[in-house]
Amino acid sequence: MKFLRLYKILVTFKAYQLAELLPKSVYSTKFKSLLGLLFWVRKRAKNKASGERLKLALQELGPIWIKFGQMLSTRRDLLPDDVACELAMLQDQVPAFDGLIAKKIIEQALDCPIEQHFSDFDPIALASASIAQVHCATLKQSGAKIVIKVLRPNLMPIINADIAVMYWLAQQSEKYLPDGKRLRAAEVVSDYEITILKELNLLQEAENTRRLRNNFINSDMLYIPYVYPELCRKNILVEERIMGIPIADIAQLKANNVNLKLLAERGVNVFFTQVFRDNFFHADMHPGNIFIDAKVPVDPRYIGIDCAIVGELSREDQRFLAQNFIAFFNRDYQTIAQLYISSSWVPENTDALALEAAMRTVCEPIFAKPLGEISFAQVLFNLFKVARQFEMVIQPQLVLLEKTLFYIEGLGRQLYPQLDLWSTAKPFLESWYQEQISVKHITKQFIDTLPQWQEVLPDLPNIIKQYQKDNQQLMLQVTKLNKQLATTTRKQTRLWQLTIGLVVIVTILSFLLH
Repeated sequence: MKFLRLYKILVTFKAYQLAELLPKSVYSTKFKSLLGLLFWVRKRAKNKASGERLKLALQELGPIWIKFGQMLSTRRDLLPDDVACELAMLQDQVPAFDGLIAKKIIEQALDCPIEQHFSDFDPIALASASIAQVHCATLKQSGAKIVIKVLRPNLMPIINADIAVMYWLAQQSEKYLPDGKRLRAAEVVSDYEITILKELNLLQEAENTRRLRNNFINSDMLYIPYVYPELCRKNILVEERIMGIPIADIAQLKANNVNLKLLAERGVNVFFTQVFRDNFFHADMHPGNIFIDAKVPVDPRYIGIDCAIVGELSREDQRFLAQNFIAFFNRDYQTIAQLYISSSWVPENTDALALEAAMRTVCEPIFAKPLGEISFAQVLFNLFKVARQFEMVIQPQLVLLEKTLFYIEGLGRQLYPQLDLWSTAKPFLESWYQEQISVKHITKQFIDTLPQWQEVLPDLPNIIKQYQKDNQQLMLQVTKLNKQLATTTRKQTRLWQLTIGLVVIVTILSFLLH
């Protein structure tokens, strides 16, 4: 199945002439040669522009590829405008499936006619994306305006085939690429598989939405809609309908006199608040999932939807990232090098001075640019690029974070190109880090762990007694081992004495006989 899917992918690339979009390199030349072997594949959409051909190809290949296009669409600094505009349509303008099929799915999920819970159900989808589409309706009991998200039918065979292809490619990269093992590609694919399977469970999305909403319940930066959990199922989700301006509609935002500078800065703050304060972040923040509440244009607020993909970091990763960014802000490359070594992201025997010098050489030119032109994503890329030269192992748990940062920075630059990420991010990170090492925070952590101590304390005497017993047994074993070692040493000493004596006797006899 995976090889049939791989064949389908290659045929699609060939049919839509996508090889011409690849940058010039040894690998792209080899890939083009491989596509050249598919001489029987006819060109499609050959009169279309390259951006439209890319969009059509990704749509044909299915959900995973559409999501890749969604991410690319946010990076207008990396793509030509015409390509970015075409890919932006993948955010919520993927061709919808039949609304009558959607209605049937809803009725089967709720095990009742749709009219029992909803009125004014609109069979024409309000928006349609890679995994699901959305229909408007009204709650019959309260009259509240809602939307019903419905999973696309028959998704799993395509997704399973694509995941199998990704695993195979990961295995090949680990075998044949020079840096293959350090990339840990199989682990990255495994993490992505877990993520995409969670996205296919709308009950999980409902819980994620509830949790994010609670984290920002009184926020002036971000609003998350209310979910109706009693009407949610694994393949349908019912939530409050929101009204806002799509974040990609810059013209409308400007026409409403929205404070774009404040909006861009709040986007950065929302990201860091989710990652560091809450350790629970929306990891699919492409433009199709973000709207702007512009009722008060001078005080705009984000509205986030589609909370299927979320991320969490360990406390160690949080601290590493914060310290890493702060050290970079302060151009403290010695600390950056020490962080990479102490966190085991590079081997412990790495030459710290060499790593520091390499970091300085690559990163220092960045500061020659105006602060508003410095890219967070580029900083991470440069740091990781240097670290890979020192055998850094890729951290799969950070892939979602990197993707989210990729989105956020793309959106921020689109809203306000002069955005100074440093002046926004540095105070936040310094404040967070100081709080982490404060007496108040340490005390809070101790109080939070008291229930665990309450469970352990009654058994503490037994634990100590068992420890003493185990320690005594260990000491007895060590003593016994020392005695055996001493006995063996004595035997070896006698054997050597006997051997030397024999050699001496043989030598004397040999001398006397001659």
